[in-house]
Amino acid sequence: MKNYLLVDIGSTFTKLTAVDLEKEEIIATAKAITTVEKDVLIGYERALGKLRKKIGEEIIFDKVKACSSAAGGLKMVAIGLVEALTTEAARRVCLGAGAKVELVLSHNLNQHEIKQIEDKNIDIILLAGGANGGNKKTVIHNAQQLAQSKITAPIVFAGNKDATDEIEVILSEAGKEYYVCENVMPRLNVLNIQSAKQQIKDIFVKNIVEAKGIKKIEKIVKDGIIPTPNAVLTAAELLSTGTETETGLGDIMLADVGGATTDVYSMGEGLPTQMNAILSGLEEPYAKRTVEGDLGMRYSSLGILDAFTAAEISHWKSQDVDIVHEAHKRHDDIEFISETDMDYVADDIFAGKCVEVAVSRHVGTLNGVYTPMGVMYYQTGKDLTNTNYFIGTGGVVISSKDAKAILKNSLKSPTRPMELRPQNPIFLLDKTYVLSAMGLLSTDYPDIALRMMKKYLIEL
Repeated sequence: MKNYLLVDIGSTFTKLTAVDLEKEEIIATAKAITTVEKDVLIGYERALGKLRKKIGEEIIFDKVKACSSAAGGLKMVAIGLVEALTTEAARRVCLGAGAKVELVLSHNLNQHEIKQIEDKNIDIILLAGGANGGNKKTVIHNAQQLAQSKITAPIVFAGNKDATDEIEVILSEAGKEYYVCENVMPRLNVLNIQSAKQQIKDIFVKNIVEAKGIKKIEKIVKDGIIPTPNAVLTAAELLSTGTETETGLGDIMLADVGGATTDVYSMGEGLPTQMNAILSGLEEPYAKRTVEGDLGMRYSSLGILDAFTAAEISHWKSQDVDIVHEAHKRHDDIEFISETDMDYVADDIFAGKCVEVAVSRHVGTLNGVYTPMGVMYYQTGKDLTNTNYFIGTGGVVISSKDAKAILKNSLKSPTRPMELRPQNPIFLLDKTYVLSAMGLLSTDYPDIALRMMKKYLIEL
C-alpha cells in the first residue's frame, strides 16, 4: 500500500487529503482554520489531528505534498511597455504562475509607482517590455528605476532580448536578485509564458515559503510548496487534455470562489465559433487563469457588495435579505462560519455574484463593425461558448444546498449578448477539494490523478 498526504494551506482553511494510490481512493479528508496570524503549522497540526481520528495513527504516508495561498498567496507586479500588449502578456504570466497581481504598470516607471511597489510587500516583480528587436529604452529605464529603489523582491526579466546585457549589468551592480527568462512576447501578439512561469514557480519554492512563515511545514514536504492556484491550474489542464493512456474531458471551465479571491480557469483554444468573427489582440493561452481580488467571501466581501446594483440590493431587501449587513458581517469577521438558513442564503447570493462577475471578466467579447460585406465581429479573448464542463469549487460552493444555481450565473445571458460565455455545459462539483490535491499528485502520478478527478467530481 502506498499513501500520500496532500495539503492545501488556504487563506481561510488548511485542507488535508489522504490518498491510497493502489486503490486510487481518498482515504479521508480534514480541515482546520489556517492560523496565518500566528503560525500556520498550528492549523496544519489541528487538521492532521482531525484526520488521524478518522484514519488512525498506524497509517504511514510515503510522501507529503503541499500547496499554499496563505497570507494572500504569491503577490506580484507585472511591468510592461504597452498596456494591451507586453503589459498584458506579463500579467497573464503572473496569473498562470498562480500569483495574485497586485499592480500592473506600463511605459516608463515613475517614482510614485516605485513607491507603490515598495509599499505593497511584493514577492516577485516580472519586468517585461518590447518584442525582440523592438523598443528597449523603456525596459532599460524601468530596470534602472528598480535598481535605484529600496525594493528587495526578486526581479524576473522577460522582455526584449536585445536589452538583456544592459539590464543584467544594471541589476547586478545594484545588488538585486534577478533572473533572465525568454521574452513573454517575442513577436507582436505572440504569447510565450512557459519560461517565465517556471522561473516564478522556482523562486516561490526557494524564497517565498520562508517569507510566509511556513518554513516548518516545508521540512515535512520534500518537494517544496507551490502556489495553490498553480496546483489547480495543473489539475484543470490535465483533466482537459488527458494523458497518453487516459482521455481528458475536452474544453472545461472552473470557478474557485474563495475567501479572498474568485479565480476562473478555462482550458481550450477559444477560437471563434461564429463564421463572421475574427480574432483581435494578444493570443490567448490554452490554459488561462484570471483572479479577481475584489471578489471574495470574507476578505473581499465588500468588493462583492460593490458589484450589486441599487436595484439588486433593493430586490434582496424585499426578500428579507440585507446583503449590505451580510457583506459587512463577513468582512469584519474573516473566520465567520455560516450556521443559520439566512447565512447560507446570503452566501449563495454572494457566491452567485462572484461567479457572474468573474466569468464576465474572463471570457472573450465580440465587437461588431459594419463592412460592405455586412456586420463583422472582432473577437477579443476566448470564445468559451462550447465549453463541455463547468466545475465549481471553493468552500461556499461546496457547502451550498444548491451549488448548480450558483454556477448557472456563468451561463450566456440575454443581458450580456456580446460576452462569449458557456451556453450549455455539464456542471460538476469539486465536493472533496480533489482539484488542488490532484494537481499536487499529478507531478508524480498523472494517470492516477486524472482517474481520481473523474471519479470524485460530482455531476450536478
